[in-house]
Amino acid sequence: MKPHFEGLVGDVGGTNARFALVDSQGHIRHPRSFPARDYASLADVMGEYLEQTAGKRRPARAVIAVAGPVVDGEIEFTNLEWQISEGDLLAHFEFEAVKLINDFAAQALACSQLEPDDLRPLGPELRGAHGPMVVLGAGTGFGVAGLARGERGDIAIPTEGGHAGFAPSDEVETEVWRRLKALYGRVSIERLLSGPGLFDLYRALADIDGVNADIPDDKAVIEACHAGEPRAVATVDRFCAILGSVAGDLALSFGARGGIFVSGGLAPRFADRLAASQFRARFEDKGRLSDYVAQIPTSLVLHPYPAIVGASRELALMERL
Repeated sequence: MKPHFEGLVGDVGGTNARFALVDSQGHIRHPRSFPARDYASLADVMGEYLEQTAGKRRPARAVIAVAGPVVDGEIEFTNLEWQISEGDLLAHFEFEAVKLINDFAAQALACSQLEPDDLRPLGPELRGAHGPMVVLGAGTGFGVAGLARGERGDIAIPTEGGHAGFAPSDEVETEVWRRLKALYGRVSIERLLSGPGLFDLYRALADIDGVNADIPDDKAVIEACHAGEPRAVATVDRFCAILGSVAGDLALSFGARGGIFVSGGLAPRFADRLAASQFRARFEDKGRLSDYVAQIPTSLVLHPYPAIVGASRELALMERL
């Protein structure tokens, strides 16, 4: 007997569009990933996925996590030239219900559901309090979301925290800020903590040292780091340190006693380096509030599809309404 699919869930970022189906038992089935830039629209890539996996057994509902702010059911992607609304998807696919949610809001919904094997502690293994959580991560851009927890359930808090201003922590970072300021005018967190930001960081550090930046892009910087190339190693180490400072600031901003979760496409690619880096030291370096953040656990998310997990949770909530 062919399974009945309750809904379609997706996670669409600036680089990849991932989809899966949720069966009647709430299990996630048939996850697949597509290169987003190979398609003209969200509807095009969704249509291809549904044709290949569901055929005529189309699900009735859909929850799609998207990279960018969702305003009145519409999304204009931050790092992708697509624009779509819930109404467009309802009309195109004849769903009964569709919901677009921010991709990091979806990951926030997943945080409390992840198993220990889905997480790698960064720093001491602490037990978080039953309080707010924050998920953050670098990929094509930098995403941030919170999770408010209460007796009536969890509420994801989508943000555009990646576009908050970058605050240098030492003389080197001040010099990096000066160079990025000359390039972009305003230096946000995302200007450093993203794939393009990693490459800009590499070039800025090379310029500070008065040497040529020979590595061509961010992927090559990570590969060179794994090979032990000193300048690439220094760049990734600095990236991890800045990530720790930002994570600590967000822990203070949200009162995230429940934990900080590092996700995104970049950090898992140098997980060992991140675990051995200054990430946790910079996370805790908060002056008079250092003791406060020292009690907050920090973890690297290893689950390959956290936003899919969160979207499936939102789908279950939608079905109960």
